[in-house]
Amino acid sequence: MPIQQGFLQRVEVIRSRIGDRSYLREIPSLRNLSTLCLDPGVTFFVGENGSGKSTLIEAIAIAAGFNPEGGSKSFQFAGRRSESDLHEAIRLHRGYRREKTGFFLRAESMFNLATEIERLDSIPAATPPVIDSYGGRSLHEQSHGESFLAVIRNRFGPQGLYVLDEPESSLSPQHQLAMLALIDRSVRTEGSQYIIATHSVLLMAYPSATIYLLSDTGIERTTYSETPHYRLVRDFVSSPERFFRHLFSDETAPPPPR
Repeated sequence: MPIQQGFLQRVEVIRSRIGDRSYLREIPSLRNLSTLCLDPGVTFFVGENGSGKSTLIEAIAIAAGFNPEGGSKSFQFAGRRSESDLHEAIRLHRGYRREKTGFFLRAESMFNLATEIERLDSIPAATPPVIDSYGGRSLHEQSHGESFLAVIRNRFGPQGLYVLDEPESSLSPQHQLAMLALIDRSVRTEGSQYIIATHSVLLMAYPSATIYLLSDTGIERTTYSETPHYRLVRDFVSSPERFFRHLFSDETAPPPPR
């Protein structure tokens, strides 16, 4: 199945809905954002910690109808509220296609998601257990990385909209490659769309993906080989000794304890 028009085509930020004193106006990458086009297959948001990529991807997920802490649109569980108000200023422009399923997968709330599944299954019901849709084995009984892949393998279905926030945080390099293979099959043969915030040099290498770099100068579209992540890893692998000389020098070492 060739990649068709995306479920979400672009994101528009209505700046009048952001308060004058909102901290969102202080995030450099989001300060002047108005419209962002999304790839019908895979879109990556990349940038340093604190660059705003998780804030943006969370807002997109909430505006699309997902629970702020993750899960499908039917999940309603909530822990300590931490989401920003950016979703209230976002308008999603949709194509003619409508997703048949979807999921918001975020590393920081995976434990809460697994707990909610167990809670739902503890309630007597005539329907099959919720965990059956996730491989039939408790996500708590698996490693963090195994549980992530279990969700993608078993819960992600055809023609789905999937929003992922730093999914690599619990995955080994080999499992990141396994995730890439699952994403590729999902996009190419099942017509799904992915929006992913990541630091992973492996994930962002996905061919034909659209990559946005969030930085102090705003948001700009870039190529894989021009991302700071790729260039840093490339330079380090080619000459780690040069990095060590700088990192381990007396000038960069922390002061001795008093």
